[in-house]
Amino acid sequence: MEVSLTELEQAINHWRTLKPSTGEECALSPEVNALATAYALLIYHRHAGIPLANLDPVPRQLIQSWLDEQAGQRPSQENK
Repeated sequence: MEVSLTELEQAINHWRTLKPSTGEECALSPEVNALATAYALLIYHRHAGIPLANLDPVPRQLIQSWLDEQAGQRPSQENK
């Protein structure tokens, strides 16, 4: 399955809601940071999407958890 830039943006926004920035410096949560790194690399390399399997394990699990929630499924336990 390929994840588009738009879907990656939606996943980032989902995790930003669940894990908002903290502190005076407004530091990103580790979850949002992992997704933002994947997003930045897609933009840098001018790709419109990336196969889910090609992502590092953390952003892949975060996106899968978000996709499961979008589908109305219970997120898998390994994502917790």
